[in-house]
Amino acid sequence: MNIKEFKDKAISGFSKLTKQEKLEWLLSNVFENPREVIREFAEYWHKDETRQKVFDEISENTLTNFYLPYGVAPNFLINGKMYVVPMVIEESSVVAAASKAAKFWLDKGGFKTTVLSTTKIGQVHFKWSGDAAKLRAFMPELKLSLIQGVKHLTANMEKRGGGILDIELIDFTDQEENLYQLRASFETCDSMGANFINSCLEEFGKLLPEFIRANEAFSQSEKHSEVIMCILSNFTPESLVRAEVSCNVEDFGLVEGMPAEQFAEKFAQAVRIAELDPYRATTHNKGIFNGIDAVILATGNDFRAIEACGHTYAAKDGQYRSLSHAEVKDGVFRFWLDFPMAVGTIGGLTKIHPLAKRSLELLGQPSAKDLMQIVAAVGLAQNFGAVKALTTSGIQKGHMKMHLNNILANFEANAYEAERAREYFLDKVVSFASVREFLDKLRKGAMGQLKA
Repeated sequence: MNIKEFKDKAISGFSKLTKQEKLEWLLSNVFENPREVIREFAEYWHKDETRQKVFDEISENTLTNFYLPYGVAPNFLINGKMYVVPMVIEESSVVAAASKAAKFWLDKGGFKTTVLSTTKIGQVHFKWSGDAAKLRAFMPELKLSLIQGVKHLTANMEKRGGGILDIELIDFTDQEENLYQLRASFETCDSMGANFINSCLEEFGKLLPEFIRANEAFSQSEKHSEVIMCILSNFTPESLVRAEVSCNVEDFGLVEGMPAEQFAEKFAQAVRIAELDPYRATTHNKGIFNGIDAVILATGNDFRAIEACGHTYAAKDGQYRSLSHAEVKDGVFRFWLDFPMAVGTIGGLTKIHPLAKRSLELLGQPSAKDLMQIVAAVGLAQNFGAVKALTTSGIQKGHMKMHLNNILANFEANAYEAERAREYFLDKVVSFASVREFLDKLRKGAMGQLKA
């Protein structure tokens, strides 16, 4: 197909079409069974038109709603307070594992969490060909000018205890000719703060060239500067929370039939492997994000920003490593997680999405700091559950039992068949092939042929 043919197939103004017009175009140009498609899409529209309008306006080119399971993990004891935690996730066994880990630690003191810092970062990248020493000398004056210049944006945030904390000059000229950065740090209180930070930064981008042009200390050749871009950073190593659990090793008793001392040492060694090996660390950290992302989604926060930040933090020393750590020392087992994140409990989707609002209500209307601690505790619980399974009975036993429902749905098992399958696989290994064999024989009335 040549370029003209591609252009002939393209559509202009798609975003300006109504939802119905978008659907009609897709049905006539893309789908093979239009009637079935429109029926399926319509099934997931909200029956309340006002409520559906909210979802339509959250994103662009919206056709329907994509549902994910919304579950809860009870029994989370965090800093002496009990929580039932909302989790939105499609992967089997995640909510079950988090719930099991929460209950495991319930009689051992629960989870202890601390917010270590809450600073966010924004950047103004610019090019300037003048004397770097001269620019550095004027930074105190420039910083004051910039902060004063955005007072109309920061006033409300300052009333809540936030605002601009500092602005520093970063010199990249040893790596890229004439390249500098203004790195600003912010406190955004209970909001994630992305819009606030970006608005301040874009104003900085206007004020910076004005300051340089107006400064008589700069020569004529130094009067020109070029702002490349103004944007927050999703890497927030100074917005950091710690979650941990600990107990005397003997308090474990038998863990899946394994003596306490053996379990504790084996668990710590498994975490150590994830600190050393990026291949293992990737899967290890993915398990942490299973818990973290599920709560972030349920509360209407930005899981992509959380993921990007967490993975960058895991590689901060030049190698990708485990985000969690474990040790056995003087008869005490300790397992902890330091995690950077920027979350909000006011504004954005937390205010618009009805279930996000219910999630925050379920959690007792937490502050942003409270939510950081809850999220970190769930991430640690999820990680504990996964590593515990790996070092004892193996990951597949529990996972595949939970996955059985998905396999049965894939084979369109009815209620009777699903119940018989659950009974049959209570003491057997679940696999796609074994479930298919079971259903084939059940449907043929040949249950006697199934191997015990």
